[in-house]
Amino acid sequence: MCEQQFSHFRYHNVYGVRVSLSMAYTIPTLRLFNPSGSYLAFSRTKFSVTLHAASFSNKTSQLNRNSMSQPAATDSTNLSTPTDSPENVDVVVQYVVLRRDLIDTWPLGSVVTQGCHASVSAVWFNKDDPVTIDYCSPEKIDSMRKVTLEVKGELQIKNLSEKLTSGGIIHKLWIEQPENIPTCLATKPYPKSIVSSYFKKLKLCK
Repeated sequence: MCEQQFSHFRYHNVYGVRVSLSMAYTIPTLRLFNPSGSYLAFSRTKFSVTLHAASFSNKTSQLNRNSMSQPAATDSTNLSTPTDSPENVDVVVQYVVLRRDLIDTWPLGSVVTQGCHASVSAVWFNKDDPVTIDYCSPEKIDSMRKVTLEVKGELQIKNLSEKLTSGGIIHKLWIEQPENIPTCLATKPYPKSIVSSYFKKLKLCK
């Protein structure tokens, strides 16, 4: 009996995966003598197949890397867009009201001085008021807001003062001395929404 062995390698591409097949052929030959004087030969073939899985591992790693590089799907139901707008802040202002007749007859500097007197007095006499403290705070001292208006004359300035007093609006009616005449008035700092209605019929001082 003699035996012959052959090795053969084949490479296949299965779904993009390189597969190596190693096949070994073992062919033993058996010879028997029979009475007729001839030989009977029987052959046997053996196949051995080896599958190299490294290619699968490499391909799997590549697929995993590709999957990881893709952005994760985002559930749109978890996304929220802020719809709340910032609250409107009520502006704090101080109203100053001058007399038109004095603007027309007095030196401009004198009229401006009257307004300054009334404004400073209204702030000082209410220096412990929370709104006044905030109005004059270091953070807001450079962004004060004032509204300067005008009335026709002495009668109108007195009537406005009485109206403010009746409404509980704190203010200073400045009485100039030694003339002893009311020249202007100024409120303490207030949120505009509280006091604006008292001045809506007055004109801006120009």
